[in-house]
Order: sequence, then structure tokens, then C-alpha cells
Amino acid sequence: MKLVSMMAMAAAMLLSSAQAQEVDGKALFLKNCAACHQSSGKGIPGAFPALAGSKFVQGKSTDVAAVLLKGRGGMPDFSDSLSDRDIATVLTFVRSNWGNKADGLTESDVGSLRTTLGVDPFGNSLMSNKH
Repeated sequence: MKLVSMMAMAAAMLLSSAQAQEVDGKALFLKNCAACHQSSGKGIPGAFPALAGSKFVQGKSTDVAAVLLKGRGGMPDFSDSLSDRDIATVLTFVRSNWGNKADGLTESDVGSLRTTLGVDPFGNSLMSNKH
């Protein structure tokens, strides 16, 4: 009986951890991305691309993360203003909402990509936010 109870408690903790990450991802998205991509993820046609139902967003995770680390077109990079954990959290949220069905990323995934791309490590400086 105790083993079943412990397993149920472990499952509840994992679920609450996933729910917490979802909340964190949504909060990070609303704070850093929604002004351009809209809270619905639908973007603004001709100005900011939709993330909802996006083949690019659901594609190779490193391609999507590279945009946040290096910027692209009119999109700024977030390498100095978001930690690897925050980038992974917001991308996991974006890749699993608004009809998107793609795997999430981990802090380690983003950190490895940061190294591969030659992007400086996140410094967590209060003065580094360039947005």
C-alpha cells in the first residue's frame, strides 16, 4: 500500500512540475513575445509571423532556439535577456500550444546550442536587457 501511495505522490509531483513549467512558459511568452506575436500566437500579418500552427516552430528545435539566441530578420536576440532555462521554457510552451505539437527543449539543449553557435553564456546581468 505504501508503494502505491509513494508512486501516486511522485506522479502528482511530476504533473505539478509540468503544470508549473506551462505557467512559467506562458508568463515568459506574455512578457517577452506577445507584444509582437500576440497572446494568441497568431502574430500580425505582414509584420510579425504567426507561431500558432507554424511548421517552423514545430520543426527542428535547434532552428527555433537559434532564432532566440541570435535573432533573425526583425526579431531581436534574447541571449542576454533570457537564461537557457527561460528560453527552453518559453519554447516548450510555444511548441505545444495553439495547435502546435512538437517536443519541448531542456536548459541543456539551449546551453549546448549556445556553445555551438558561439553565443556568449548568459550573464544574468540586470543591465543586459536590450529590449
